Amino acid sequence: MTSTPTVDAGAVARALTNAATTASHAPSIHNTQPWRWRAHSDHLDLFLDDSRALPVTDPDRRLAILSCGAALHHALISLAADGQHTTLTRLPDTARPGHLATIRVDAQVPVEPAAIRSLQTVALRHTDRRTVSSVAVDADNLRTIVAAAASQQTLLHVLRPRQVLDLAAASDHAQRIESDDEAWQEELHFWTGGTRPLGTGIPATAIPDKASQTTVPGRDFGHPGDMDIADTHDRTAVFAILYGPGDDDLDWLRAGEALSAAWLKAIELGVSVLPSSATIEVATTRETVRQLLSGLGHPYLILRFAVLDADTAGPAHTPRLPTDKTIEHR
Repeated sequence: MTSTPTVDAGAVARALTNAATTASHAPSIHNTQPWRWRAHSDHLDLFLDDSRALPVTDPDRRLAILSCGAALHHALISLAADGQHTTLTRLPDTARPGHLATIRVDAQVPVEPAAIRSLQTVALRHTDRRTVSSVAVDADNLRTIVAAAASQQTLLHVLRPRQVLDLAAASDHAQRIESDDEAWQEELHFWTGGTRPLGTGIPATAIPDKASQTTVPGRDFGHPGDMDIADTHDRTAVFAILYGPGDDDLDWLRAGEALSAAWLKAIELGVSVLPSSATIEVATTRETVRQLLSGLGHPYLILRFAVLDADTAGPAHTPRLPTDKTIEHR
């Protein structure tokens, strides 16, 4: 007779708490960290926290849900590295649209080395707006990153040079529209610089001290930051569109999971990732970006891949909320 492996309830509870804590390292729009975890004895529930949403920049919550998807993927990595087998249910309760996922632990399994490596990489990931080096992104590495996104049922379309110019025009148009919107500017200023809520937002140390020489305009924060950047052009950068077949909550959640998978793989390969959402935030330019996909899907985010100068120090990681603000125990 075979015996059923026993599950250590205490170990499971610790693993779930660790997973929710690891998820706090995920990237999010303006570092708003719009997730809320509810930890039970054998499962985690992930909710969208509307108190940290962006009603002007992101009125339909697509970027907030995408951010939560990245946190979800981080949590799954933590559980895998802890030897926990999980069952994931996305959007488990249609009556509660803010309930994005449930992760249930149902067994203990051997830990794969790849899971440990991914967990270690989570601690290294951060958004780095420094200018790029003269070293081009290796084509094989780029294909590996594209495959990492595809493993999460979301795709990356690498733009051709002419398409990069079209993206640059769309990005410039989006930023001019948002710059003329007083409500949008107020929201941006609330989450950036010195006035942001404690433990969230983008500090001045992560904002360039001047506009960089880029083909595709970076985010205009409306004020200079403290991060010194070089006067070099991003000619070696590669731009890609993260996209998928649909344009609803489930697609945005999966897109966040793919963003996490691709970003972590890029870090392993020495490739920097810089997300850009301005063209996604404005409906007209989002449609322009969709046309770059030739009607094959809906765009979720723009990603810049590059090799940064290894001789210059990157910015410090952006702050994170204390766990009692993002995790509740039941």
